[in-house]
Amino acid sequence: MKRNVIVSSLVIAAFVALVTAALTLGAKTANPSDRADAAATGTATGKLVRDDSHRLGAAGTGKVVLVEFLDFECEACRAAYPLVEEMRATYAGKVDFVVRYFPIDSHANAVNSAVAVEAAAQQGKFEEMYKRMYDTQATWGEQQESKAPVFRGFADELGLDMAAYDKAVADKATLERVERDRQDGLDLGVQGTPTFFLNGKKLEPTSTQDFRDKIDAALNG
Repeated sequence: MKRNVIVSSLVIAAFVALVTAALTLGAKTANPSDRADAAATGTATGKLVRDDSHRLGAAGTGKVVLVEFLDFECEACRAAYPLVEEMRATYAGKVDFVVRYFPIDSHANAVNSAVAVEAAAQQGKFEEMYKRMYDTQATWGEQQESKAPVFRGFADELGLDMAAYDKAVADKATLERVERDRQDGLDLGVQGTPTFFLNGKKLEPTSTQDFRDKIDAALNG
C-alpha cells in the first residue's frame, strides 16, 4: 500500500506484531482546509448511518451502534478485520455493526473494490463480497492496474447473476452510492481508514482491550 494514508488510532497490535499505536503515514486524504471544515462541522452535516447503510450480520438492539469507515485496499483495515470479526461474535445481537465506504484516492483499486462490493450488495451478497475483499487483499492490493476483472471473478465465484452484476458496476448510481458514503465521512471529519464511531462519537482507542472496554461501557451505560 502506498504510505500516504492516515489510518485511525485503532491499535492493531493483536494482528501486526508489536504495533501498539496508530500509524500516521504521509499525506492526508483531504486537503487541510477540507479537514478543518470537516472538524468544525462534525456530525452536524454528515450522516453517520443512512437508511440504506450496510450492516454486518443480524441487527442488534439499536442501543449500541459501531460504524466503520473503510477502504478495502487499506492494509490497516485488513489488519483490523479479524478484530471486527471477533467483536461481531462477542457482541452478536447486542451491537449493530455498520459499514461505510471511504475509498482513499491514492489506492488505485479502492473505488473499484467498493463498487464491486456495492454491486454484490444489490444481490444480497454484501457480507460475502466484503469478506472476499479482505481475505484476498494480498493478491490484488498495492497494484496500479485495474483489478475490476478480479473482482468480477469473485462475483462469479459467489454465484451472482453476472449480467446484473455487470449492469450494476456500469451504473453511475452504484458509484454515486459509494461516493455518498465517502462524502458523509468527510463531513464527519474522517481523515483516513479505518475510522470508527461508537454511538456517534469518534473512537480513539489506545489498545484492542480499550476498544472492547468502550463497547462494554456503552452497553452498560
